Amino acid sequence: MEGRAAALGAGTVLNALATGTGAAFGIDVETRASVSLDPAAAGVDGTIAEDPDADTALIERCVALATGRWGDGEGGTVRTDSDVPLAAGLKSSSAAANATVLATCDALGLTVGDDDTDPAVDVTRLEACRLGVRAARDAGVTVTGAFDDATASMLGGVTVTDNASDELRSREAVDWEVLVWTPPERAYSADADVARCEAVAPMADLVADLALDGRYAEAMTVNGLAFSAALGFDADPAVDAMPHATGVSLSGTGPSVVAVADPTDPETDLDAVADAWGDRPGTLRRTTTRNDGATVE
Repeated sequence: MEGRAAALGAGTVLNALATGTGAAFGIDVETRASVSLDPAAAGVDGTIAEDPDADTALIERCVALATGRWGDGEGGTVRTDSDVPLAAGLKSSSAAANATVLATCDALGLTVGDDDTDPAVDVTRLEACRLGVRAARDAGVTVTGAFDDATASMLGGVTVTDNASDELRSREAVDWEVLVWTPPERAYSADADVARCEAVAPMADLVADLALDGRYAEAMTVNGLAFSAALGFDADPAVDAMPHATGVSLSGTGPSVVAVADPTDPETDLDAVADAWGDRPGTLRRTTTRNDGATVE
């Protein structure tokens, strides 16, 4: 009983820590999961290829919940490998959870789709996404449940969510060029100062209004300034990018900063942003948004 799947990393439009409303967008970096199920196995053993010493509780919990819900409680093994750096604000946990749940469905022989009225679909991607969010809460890797990050990773495009109720409020395709700067340090979402984030709730409400109005790039720029201040990150990278980008934000709880450019807008120039960020320590990554989301391989 073998299964494989891949899910997207994502960037932030609105950090949900302030109010529970969040928004994110899928980008073309992936986490892949391979699951092998054994009805005789007593539990689940996980491996993260990039860091063999990393905590595997999340991906193990994803397999256990998925086999408990859609299988017969099978144990086995799960292995992830990823282009999404860990603890960098690019939704590595959401991508790992989504890929693992879908790979487990694949190993169980289930058909995954989006139409819950189609009798050929055994599990919808939204159902699988919610189960991964539950696993993330159980594993303690998220404060809000990160349903915004999880839906962007699973479905692609820009999603706006209510993370308190795991409700998808909107989803829309978006086509942007993307530049990501990731400094050397790491920041874990579960360690974020929630009280500081709640202090910027009025700004988060404004960002939510912008996002629900389809003004995603403006929303992410306001979000980036507010949450850089709340979480103690330097806003200079975002300010340096603003003259050349459609939108720019601290992603998640950091430390990555993500700039986007509408390719139809001649005023945008991510090469200029790359030049502005080029002397900063860390790595730069050029990519694009994606609207297809996670897939069974």
